Amino acid sequence: MTQVIVTERRSRRVSLDLDSPELASTYDQVSVRQFNHGKVLVGSLRLEPGQHVLDVGCGTGRLGAYVAELVGPNGSVVGIDPLPLRVDLAGRKHPCFSTRVGRAEDLTAFDAGQFDVVYLNSVFHWVDDKQTALREALRVLKPGGRIGVNSADADRSHQGAALVRRALVDEGLAQHSPAASTNYRVSAGQLQNLLQQAGFDDVQVTSHTFVDEVSGADDLFAWSSSSSFGNFLSDLTAPERSRVRERLARTLEALSGSTQPVRLERYLVFANAKKP
Repeated sequence: MTQVIVTERRSRRVSLDLDSPELASTYDQVSVRQFNHGKVLVGSLRLEPGQHVLDVGCGTGRLGAYVAELVGPNGSVVGIDPLPLRVDLAGRKHPCFSTRVGRAEDLTAFDAGQFDVVYLNSVFHWVDDKQTALREALRVLKPGGRIGVNSADADRSHQGAALVRRALVDEGLAQHSPAASTNYRVSAGQLQNLLQQAGFDDVQVTSHTFVDEVSGADDLFAWSSSSSFGNFLSDLTAPERSRVRERLARTLEALSGSTQPVRLERYLVFANAKKP
């Protein structure tokens, strides 16, 4: 497990410095995919009115605002994210949803036992030091509190990522840029082991397949670039990116056979667990 994570990290470092107002704004518009599978994650946690919740990696706050409605005015939701531009957008979403800049690996801004629920939606595959992040989540949870985590599945690449990889190969660029921009993915078995090693009980892990309708290469590029806060194909030159986009556009047009969107599958692993 450790070898897989280190190998991916060495192949490409994730940068937090590539985000921009344009990317943050685009993500705020196109992140309905993350929001939809986030609702599945939150649903497994059986949230109740009055609970106190920590949203780790809140992005632009769409899911956090939804959770704020679930816990109601007597509850609270705090969101953290390492990207200030997205934190700013998230902070405008709901009066009961407060936000701050922060990282999963360092929750020292919060007291031990402060939250009933902690969740990480669409963020765990960006976290390098997963064990520290999970131990921090354990610390800030109340006894009996629950955690929800999902990650892109290390055992199955999203169909969109596979198409990008094929375009890179066809353009002779595969050696310069891995197609996958989620570097630290985990499998179902790895996720279960990580949670157990961090000290969680009652660990339940499931695999999910989500189907997205993609309207074309620009749609896939906008979602991939904004979701990866600029890391997607970031080591290619502008002309090289254009070549990959054009190759991908032709592939998607061939798959659709018309002007209809292409249906592409994404594969995620989900887990929820309890603090003893």
